[in-house]
Amino acid sequence: MSISTVTHLNFHGQARAALEFYHSVFGGQITVTTYGDFGMPAELPGAANVVFGQVVADSGFRVMAYDVPGEDGPVAAGTTRRENGTTLTEDPFFVSVRGETAEEVGALWERLADGATVVEPYGPSPWAPAFGMLTDRFGVTWILDVATEGA
Repeated sequence: MSISTVTHLNFHGQARAALEFYHSVFGGQITVTTYGDFGMPAELPGAANVVFGQVVADSGFRVMAYDVPGEDGPVAAGTTRRENGTTLTEDPFFVSVRGETAEEVGALWERLADGATVVEPYGPSPWAPAFGMLTDRFGVTWILDVATEGA
C-alpha cells in the first residue's frame, strides 16, 4: 500500500495564476483543467475557473489547487455558505490523500468518514477511478482519490 498527502489550495478565481506562479518557482509539470473542460457552458461565469490543477516537480514538490465555485477573492478560513441545502465550509486548503487502488483508498475513506460530513461521496469520477471529499469531525476537509496515470 502506498499513499501520499498533498497540499490542496483553494481559491476564488486565482487558482490558475497561483499554479502558474508555483510552476515558475518550482518547475515541473503543470496541469490545469477548467469547469468548462468538464462541460460547464463557456458563457457561464466561472467556466474558465480551475476545477483541478496541480504542479508536480521532479524535486518532489507537489501542490494541487482549484477555484471554489462562487465569488472571486481570497478564501478565508472557516467561511461557510449554503449551496443546494448543504452548508459548505470553505478553507484555504484541503488535505489530499492519493492511493493506488480504489480498495485501499476506500478503506481510509471508511475510517475518516466516522463522524464526518460527506461533501462528495466516495466513488468513480470523471477524473479518477475513485474520488470523495469529506469534512472530518475536527473540521478538516479531506479529498481522497485514486492516482491516474500521469497524476
